[in-house]
Amino acid sequence: MNELKRKVMELNGVKEDTDSRMNAELQPRKKLKTEVQIWLENVERINGKVQKLNEQIGESITLTRGFHADDVLKRTREVEELIQQGKFQEGLVVDHPQWIEQVLSITTLSGESAKACLEEIWQCLMDDEVGKIGVWGMGGVGKTSIMKLINNQLLKEMGKFHIVIWITVSKDKSISKLQKDMESKIGISFCGDEDEITRAGMLFETLSRKSGLVMILDDIWEEVSLEKVGIPEPSTGSKIVLTTRSFDVCRKMSCRAIKVKPLVEKESWKLFSEKVGRDIPNAPGVEPIAKKVAKRCGGLPLGVITFMFTLLFMFLFCLVKNALKELSEHKQSVNGLEDEVFQQLRFSYDRLKDLKLQHCFLNCALYPKDWRIEERDLVQLWIAEGLVKEMDSRQAEFDRGHAIMNKLLSNCLLEVCQGSGNKRSIRMHDLVRDLALHITSAKPRSLVKADMGLREPPNVPLIWNRELEVLYPLEMSPPKCPMLTTLFLSGCGIKSNPEGFFNHMDGLKILKLSLNPIKSFPNSISNLNNLTALLLAYCDHLEYVPSLSKLGVLKELDLRGTKIKEVLHGMQNLLILKYLHLDHSIVLEIPNGILSKLSCLQILYLGETLVSGKEVGRFYDFQDLSMYLQGFHGREEPPKYNIHMGKRQFPMIMLPRDIEELYVGNCTFCCHVNYPLFSRFVLTSLGTFSSLTYLEIRDVKKMKKLFSSNCVPLNLKVLKISLCVQLEEIIALDFESVQMPIMKFSLLKLKKLELEWLLELKNICNVDAVVVCESL
Repeated sequence: MNELKRKVMELNGVKEDTDSRMNAELQPRKKLKTEVQIWLENVERINGKVQKLNEQIGESITLTRGFHADDVLKRTREVEELIQQGKFQEGLVVDHPQWIEQVLSITTLSGESAKACLEEIWQCLMDDEVGKIGVWGMGGVGKTSIMKLINNQLLKEMGKFHIVIWITVSKDKSISKLQKDMESKIGISFCGDEDEITRAGMLFETLSRKSGLVMILDDIWEEVSLEKVGIPEPSTGSKIVLTTRSFDVCRKMSCRAIKVKPLVEKESWKLFSEKVGRDIPNAPGVEPIAKKVAKRCGGLPLGVITFMFTLLFMFLFCLVKNALKELSEHKQSVNGLEDEVFQQLRFSYDRLKDLKLQHCFLNCALYPKDWRIEERDLVQLWIAEGLVKEMDSRQAEFDRGHAIMNKLLSNCLLEVCQGSGNKRSIRMHDLVRDLALHITSAKPRSLVKADMGLREPPNVPLIWNRELEVLYPLEMSPPKCPMLTTLFLSGCGIKSNPEGFFNHMDGLKILKLSLNPIKSFPNSISNLNNLTALLLAYCDHLEYVPSLSKLGVLKELDLRGTKIKEVLHGMQNLLILKYLHLDHSIVLEIPNGILSKLSCLQILYLGETLVSGKEVGRFYDFQDLSMYLQGFHGREEPPKYNIHMGKRQFPMIMLPRDIEELYVGNCTFCCHVNYPLFSRFVLTSLGTFSSLTYLEIRDVKKMKKLFSSNCVPLNLKVLKISLCVQLEEIIALDFESVQMPIMKFSLLKLKKLELEWLLELKNICNVDAVVVCESL
């Protein structure tokens, strides 16, 4: 028995040496020889048999121990054979064929933006500081194609990385299915009865031993828990790359996000020409239509290629002129060939899940193709539609609306673009808009005829339309649609409406007629008892709107940029009005007694409209001002006031003590040398304005001093003073220079100081004072 034990120790020593050789030889793209695996299993088995035999001998009495001599001799020979077999002079490993078979079929990459994206991904792969990379963009934009190129390039250049694993996740794949897909890719075998946790442990252990690993997870729809699947977080030399349509997925999985952008118009046409063949576009009459079709695809390679086949098919049957017409009318399928495109885009819509979120998306299709929608206008429309939950304040509703917008942006259903005045605006990709129109027309519940030059109501059952309704007809005869809830006729060039135009729109809730040269509205608008929003902004010829006295549920009234000179008749009856916009209009004055009845008003834009001092102007009772301007932060005081004072003077102005921004402009009241302008605010407001960070004074003609020494707002970050032609000094001292030492004013947070057209300015402050601005 002692000889057997000695041989077993020798065998185990050989096994330890073999384990060391395995660690050295078992590199990526290699696997153990079958004979080595069998040898290792035999070593484990013989160790078990010897241990069992030793126990049996130990339990036997002395007289019977000789009966085990044959067993000891047999086991000794088996151990000696294994020692001889364990030399493996030709090595332990062979090439692993499964790694070699991962080269993927690809198409040529199109567009400079796609090539730039590929280069950025490659740079991140080479960067040791980046562990996880998220490649995101809308469906059909080419994310998978780019990653296939990356995959194949990695397999060619086996320097930094040794293993590339491609896993297609897709929208419905469970953790269990992902684990099964990975099983064959990394060369392990599940028995079939393990649970997800056990499988995750097996995968984790195997992957953790592999260095230089790139794991590509294609088409992820939601955050994937790497821990639950069994994928270790990237360590030095390993990477995880995922493709997704959602920026949120990249953010939640802590990835370096790289967006794949659509092709520009020239690149789309180049791809289209290359795929369809140059002879066909050069055929008579075909090229203009082909270019329109290519442009309509909005830079999506999948759309360009798919509709290319449609055009090719129609060309072969002399139907090419019908191609664009069918595409424009949003038919369910042009010979069934664009279903793949819509299916790709529809997935993103379906994954929204929340019904109101989906409706907010569909609502964007009301705007014409390529329309740049101002963020605030879009959120305002959602609020008016009831798509944003009613909250305690208007600002809370806007915040919720912006959260919805960001969700749509992160899912590539909307795009950011630059609007007028460098404002951030929103647009819909052409094919995404086609999808929205396709969805809304299915029930049907909406009719959108943007830019189609309608002069009469189309022949459709508008009575069934409940949500998104009609766009941009020019002149219409009185329609009968009592179930219509939203009528959107902005920018149609409407100069007049028939008298009975609104007679049969009893269910109308939102009426948007902005940007039309109309001068007056018919009296039938006064009978829209269910109207909650009347939006007439920038109807720059509008002089007359009938009585509003019956519009008792109206919440929003937008009259900015109109020529209405007097407050509308019946406005005092709008008891639940929350939003009133008169900015850039020429309403001269709001009579006494009207604003005081609008107790629910939260947002008030008056511009240069004059208001009675008893109601708002003098601000003696701050509760009145707070009531009229609530909505910025619930029941808190507004953080910003714009106070415009024209020919009429307001002797006292009370401001909230915690005001953050203040603009005073176009004022003519007199400021005495010993009574600087800002002293008025301090005196009446009983505060030092310690929260004030932004102050702008413009065109206060008779102001000679701005601050007195005891009312300088020390937390100012921005101070702008312009066109104050009589201003002599910004900070005036309240005492004679002989009585006090030099005084120091510390504006430590001041970062911006603008002084323009101050013709009489002599000093920032008196010679007996100094201003310290360390941040300027």
